[in-house]
Amino acid sequence: MYVRRSAAVLAAVTVIGTVTPAFAADSAPSASPSSAVPSGLYGTADPTYDGVWRQSLALIAQRRVDVRPAATAIDWLVGQQCANGAFAAFRAEPAKACDAKTMVDTNSTAAAVQALAAVGGHDTEIGRAKTWLRSVQNKDGGWGYTAGGASDANSTSVVIGALNSSGGLHAPNVQKYGKSPYDALVKLSLPCADGGAFAYQPDKKGKLSANADATAAAVVAASGQGMLTARAGDKAAADCADGSRLTPEQAAANGAAYLGKALEKDGYLKSALAGAEDQPDYGNTADAVVALAVQGAQSAARKPLEWLEKNAVTWAKQNGPAAYAQLILAAHATGTDPRDFGGTDLVKQLNATGPAPQSAANGPATASATPSEQEKEDDDSPFGVWWYVGIFLVVGIGIGFLLSGRNKGK
Repeated sequence: MYVRRSAAVLAAVTVIGTVTPAFAADSAPSASPSSAVPSGLYGTADPTYDGVWRQSLALIAQRRVDVRPAATAIDWLVGQQCANGAFAAFRAEPAKACDAKTMVDTNSTAAAVQALAAVGGHDTEIGRAKTWLRSVQNKDGGWGYTAGGASDANSTSVVIGALNSSGGLHAPNVQKYGKSPYDALVKLSLPCADGGAFAYQPDKKGKLSANADATAAAVVAASGQGMLTARAGDKAAADCADGSRLTPEQAAANGAAYLGKALEKDGYLKSALAGAEDQPDYGNTADAVVALAVQGAQSAARKPLEWLEKNAVTWAKQNGPAAYAQLILAAHATGTDPRDFGGTDLVKQLNATGPAPQSAANGPATASATPSEQEKEDDDSPFGVWWYVGIFLVVGIGIGFLLSGRNKGK
């Protein structure tokens, strides 16, 4: 989702403190990693700017399709957490304590929370991460990419997904000065005259501009979902509705209407890099499919899903685990078999980018099962909960699906 940035651009953005979006990047991975790729990590490209992000998406996607991830993959992610609960994009020396120079961020932390909730057994780590996220919540109820940064739709969305992914306080009850994360999101929604989309952030003059990346993430989050929980909704597709006090559900429906119209002509969204020639944005299109599915707009999701089946596999092969994960999540949210996605087994391809899973189911995932329902099935299984470790962002997607600005590891 969102405006895609290369690793070099993301590095510059991180250094100067500018907020970056919440979902995975479309740019090609770096050919010469500045850090050695550690054992247990998915992808072989430089993990400096997306290590935790791509690992989290890989584990979430595996959870979605009943794959039991490798213990080394889970251990690697757990080892990236700082003592204060936050995660950086990548720590080359996890044994070394984090300090003031460690560039932790809300997006990596929120994605890791959802991944650890997916695999289970990490309540302590999740609790510490949520405590840190709460400590850096802004006065408007939202989050920026870094602590203290102005709230943006993408970061707020991926944090909502994290808060709603496990036990304890959920997003509606996590408030700052009486403002919830949903208040921050609705504040970034545009009126129907401007399409009903969400903006990423206000510009310097306070103006909101429609952003498809932010919209895809915010639709999922405003619907109360995240990368781990996003599933097809049963609501009838609605036209854009105006009002001085929109509910999160109304804002989400408006955003879905915007995405449906944006996808109607070509079946895909276009990239919006300044100065670059327009080209298909595969990742944002996949996230938009999830957003439409969550809102029950199955007919609007059909055309972009078919376009992805015909065109996106090569993109995923070039961009690595996070890209495969986005396609798996789009397939699962729409009830499509990710093991036969345009003739490609996305699950097999994702698994091949990292340590071999401990086990994997061969049949299609059950799209209707919620995490709570799946846990009940786990309890009844003779194999125990670990047999099902693997079911499902972003989107938000905060990711949202949700959720961008990250260089996918190859």
